[in-house]
Amino acid sequence: MRRHAWIPRLIVLSVMLPPACFSLTAASSGQRENQASLVLRSDNLAARGQSADARSLLLDGLFYETAAGRVVLPAGLTAKSQSIRDRQWQSQARMADGRTVTASARPEGSNFIIRLSAQPDAGILKWGLAVDAGKEEYFTGLMERVVDGPQSASWAPGRQEALNLRGQKVDMILKPTLSVYAPFYLSSRGYAVFMKGNWPGHFDFCADDPARVKIEFEGPSFEMKIYTNRDPAMLICEHALDAGPPFLPPRWMFTPWRWRDEHSQLPEYYDGTPVTGPFNSQVMEDVLMMKAYGIPCGVYWVDRPWGPGRLGYDDFEIDPSRLPNFREMVVWLNEQRMQMLLWIAPFFQGNMEKEALSRGYTLAGQPPQRNNYPMVDMTNPAARAYWQEGMAKLLKLGVAAFKLDRAEENIPESGPYTVFDGRSIRENRNAYPPMYVKAAFEIAEKYRGRDFVLMPRAAYTGSSAYAVFWGGDIGGTQEGLRASIIGVQRAAVMGYPNWGSDTCGYNDQRMEQEVCARWLAFSCFTPIMEVGPTRNLAFWSLPREPRYDATLIAIWRLYARLHQQLADYGYEQAQAAHRTGMPIVRPLFLADPTASEAWTNWQTYLYGPDLLVSPIWEKGKREQQVYLPSGKRWRDMWHPDREFRGGQTITMNADLHQIPLFLRVGSNLRLGDLNREWEESLAIAQRKPDLKILDAEVKAWFDSFKKK
Repeated sequence: MRRHAWIPRLIVLSVMLPPACFSLTAASSGQRENQASLVLRSDNLAARGQSADARSLLLDGLFYETAAGRVVLPAGLTAKSQSIRDRQWQSQARMADGRTVTASARPEGSNFIIRLSAQPDAGILKWGLAVDAGKEEYFTGLMERVVDGPQSASWAPGRQEALNLRGQKVDMILKPTLSVYAPFYLSSRGYAVFMKGNWPGHFDFCADDPARVKIEFEGPSFEMKIYTNRDPAMLICEHALDAGPPFLPPRWMFTPWRWRDEHSQLPEYYDGTPVTGPFNSQVMEDVLMMKAYGIPCGVYWVDRPWGPGRLGYDDFEIDPSRLPNFREMVVWLNEQRMQMLLWIAPFFQGNMEKEALSRGYTLAGQPPQRNNYPMVDMTNPAARAYWQEGMAKLLKLGVAAFKLDRAEENIPESGPYTVFDGRSIRENRNAYPPMYVKAAFEIAEKYRGRDFVLMPRAAYTGSSAYAVFWGGDIGGTQEGLRASIIGVQRAAVMGYPNWGSDTCGYNDQRMEQEVCARWLAFSCFTPIMEVGPTRNLAFWSLPREPRYDATLIAIWRLYARLHQQLADYGYEQAQAAHRTGMPIVRPLFLADPTASEAWTNWQTYLYGPDLLVSPIWEKGKREQQVYLPSGKRWRDMWHPDREFRGGQTITMNADLHQIPLFLRVGSNLRLGDLNREWEESLAIAQRKPDLKILDAEVKAWFDSFKKK
């Protein structure tokens, strides 16, 4: 159907704010020929300098689809004039295929719930509609990856797309491994859309039609919430609370973390010093070296493998040959104010695999495979409880945090199968990660109250209430860092305020000095600063020259100490996120929505209300264009005698160890002398610690502990 074919009647959904109200009235222009069409009018729309006549949102192109093809909803569905106030509008139409379609709109303050359904609904594959779009309208949200498709496309060299989704198409189905998603997008026009349910869908942001956002979702019915507000921060906050509220992690989550992808038990430390201590050699090496350098660490993370068996994950048991004296090691770490984090996944291995298969606890439609098999059917209470029994073993050993991997990888998503509760595996696809993290939450809460952290790789609506998140297996290149700078801001928009990335990257770990240096600075200003996996090595044992990289050690020390100093501040912002929905990392348009620079300068963001950072991602770059939000003054923390008024873009020089960093004038936050901290860090990093002495101290601790 051509977009410019019109008939003379339409229905107007009108809201005048304040007070909240809702009405439908007749009008004389506006919809496509023979198609249902709704117009939402709100004082919140088109608030950026446009006329009152432009403050409307056209919803048209309504349809459903069956195996026989697409069925356009008729104009008669919305053509009757009526006037209703403070109650739901609803209309029905009889379709040629014998179905009765019902369309309804219900006001919620300044927001609307739009529903489409049919009776009978058997055989309906999907529903959809289009939202009109302005020429310069900006859209963001939906996913942490920069672009849809293979994840490596998000860090492809030359990539120009950033926070704005305009011109992109996005399939709303979880893909590995950059897998934090939400069926929510924000428009610069004063509205946002939240799709309800778990069925896969598709968004087209003015790609096929420059004047339309097209939305299609599978399933027998269709429900969307349209938020309207002149302040984009309020749109984000409302959705975050609707989908959450976001989990409030313990304060220790905001301290620095350290991990390696695979821990080996070696006879010597990196420098040839014999290992005599009682714990895993690489765990001890990390902890002892960080302590000697004065690098704080509040979470130590052991990834898989940590158990017996082919995949190092059998029966939730610890492998004593790889991790000797594990229970005592947890105590040792705890005494140094470090929490233990372990990798887990939603599948059974070892004897649990055999038992789960015999009891029918596994996910329908998943063929046997070497990895990620068999997955737990989280809709089956008995299967969920059996998996939780395994996790309880680790909690009893003192493990306080878990990386929840694999909820979106090799999971069946099409076919005639149903899960235990009767849903199709297609509907289960996006619903699985929230069920997985909720199951982990339930058992962790039983043993630890709220003193625990769950960090899944995959997320969908419902996940935020139970977890914090990391940005998947990102490329270890400058473009991977670029993608992570975008990823943390997209996550914030979607309602996931607690997020971090693998510092230096996971895929294609080149361990380049400049990339790692810039990434360490960036990670300092994300809620989770996790340093790893670093090719199972460290900055003192790199697979290139200089193998002992004093510069990176010093930069790590500088930013880990600064992140530790900001732990209380980060926790305060997490409390606010839990209470109000306001994210910790804030794209500039949340602070200064009327400034065009705030929408285009994606590499600069706020960390809470008081800190403004502008991570540099390109190698060889030593200056950055930084937009300072208006209405405030900002102090350059590398030159504290310099203040700048907000509402302007300035050029900042930044050496390798520096990130452009500004403190809001009037803030009570104290960061200290960063230049002096850098000089001290550089001097300390030049001196290699004596691991023979440090190792002996651990052995002495263990001997004393055994006597207690």
